[in-house]
Amino acid sequence: MTKLPTSRHLLHSPPEAVADIVVLDYDARLMRRRRLVGRGGLEFLVDLAEVTNLDDHWGFALDDGRAVGVEAAPENLVEVRGDLTRLAWHIGNRHTPCEILTDHLRVRHDHVIEAMLVQLGAEVRRVTGPFHPEGGAYGKGRTMGHDHGPHDHHA
Repeated sequence: MTKLPTSRHLLHSPPEAVADIVVLDYDARLMRRRRLVGRGGLEFLVDLAEVTNLDDHWGFALDDGRAVGVEAAPENLVEVRGDLTRLAWHIGNRHTPCEILTDHLRVRHDHVIEAMLVQLGAEVRRVTGPFHPEGGAYGKGRTMGHDHGPHDHHA
């Protein structure tokens, strides 16, 4: 069995040379340890210290000195237009990742969310493309669950 090159460190900007590119959807861009295969066939192991949102990084630094970039895979999305403030509130209230653009929102295709948006008066259109939703609190990370921190609701 051949030992795969390993990445324990992430790159914040593109290096001079790139060995390969991995194409990952939104869910796959959150990882700690995984075997990946680049578009050009390069296989490597990711072994990070903690679960990391790859959207905050350019790519992987392999232990053999090579670099592998990360590209967002095309996904089935819904483009949302209308009263964006109100619609964004309803999307966020359901803890649904949402990409916020100047004149529209994008969410991953979900028939229940799409039906809710239509009922709220949104114009929706199905599109395919990379998905880069807004980060979690303070613009970093991802929204996960409904924990609002270490406070007591009964105090």
